[in-house]
Amino acid sequence: MRALVLEEIGKPLVVRNMPDPTNTADGVIVRVEANGVCRSDWHSWLGHWNWLGVETPLPHIMGHEFCGVIEDVGKDVTRFKKGDRVIVPFTQGDGTCPMCQAGHHNVCDNITLPGITMWGGYGKFVHIPNADTNLVILPENIDFVEAAGIGCRFMTAFHGVTDQAQVRPGEWVAVHGCGGVGLSAIQIITALGAHAIAVDIDDEKLAFAKKLGAVATVNSKKENAAELIKELTKGGAHVSVDALGITETCQSAINSLAKRGRHLQIGLTTSNEKGMIPVPIDLMVINEIQIVGSYGMQAPKFPQMLRMIENGILSPKDLVTQTISIEEAGSVIESMGTYANMGVTVVNKW
Repeated sequence: MRALVLEEIGKPLVVRNMPDPTNTADGVIVRVEANGVCRSDWHSWLGHWNWLGVETPLPHIMGHEFCGVIEDVGKDVTRFKKGDRVIVPFTQGDGTCPMCQAGHHNVCDNITLPGITMWGGYGKFVHIPNADTNLVILPENIDFVEAAGIGCRFMTAFHGVTDQAQVRPGEWVAVHGCGGVGLSAIQIITALGAHAIAVDIDDEKLAFAKKLGAVATVNSKKENAAELIKELTKGGAHVSVDALGITETCQSAINSLAKRGRHLQIGLTTSNEKGMIPVPIDLMVINEIQIVGSYGMQAPKFPQMLRMIENGILSPKDLVTQTISIEEAGSVIESMGTYANMGVTVVNKW
């Protein structure tokens, strides 16, 4: 099969033929129809997250925002058949650990991550083990390009905003970082009837955030975001979201909160932070600030989000700014360190 291959950490990615995956009794083979290009690919390309114990096997096929059609079904699979249209959550559970049994497959004790710990969607075919637990049927009226836009950033934002931060109608929510996950969060926040404030250093991205529903924007390169948000909201945001994972956005997000505010951390750090960001802990104590993390989304949660998309309440396709070939994906990934990308880019040509 044709695939975009990581042969050496930090070196240019190459397109070449790789072995087709083989199936297992509990698995399926998915023919990939579309795969989103995500900043997490950039992290993997540079070998980040070794401080979390993540080691990228080489050669490696990245890609964790993919959807497609089932080509082959293992003999023990009961919920899926050949020809089914499916979307693949990037957080895969074993279905048996205490976390999975409680419905939290996205933080499984034995988690696997397509495109990170196993070959993923930059190859034309992908093996998904334990398919009955880890696949989701893709409705016919959601096309593959839009579904690829759901695969990581949108569903991560959905889980974070609805489950972890529990955003409610009428609340003020400040989203720091208007990349794919931040823009997704803004659309979801707006759909829930809350008021999104978009924070970024790029006026073009802030204008895009406005189109997706942000009621106000702040260019943090030109203004003190925390102070301006407190002025706009007359006391501070009810919820803050760090959608990027760098020191500046995390600290600014927490400092923009009202008393008893809730901070949602979605962005993962780079090699600059290596997982450690200083936070204003005394302020958090005296103002009773809560902080919560959010990672991916479990497969059983997908139907609720997909129904909202089918009914037009959410529209991930509005975030897709370009579709590209597999040959173009490497340069897009490599450029993500400059934050130059707008919205969501999807590979749909092999």
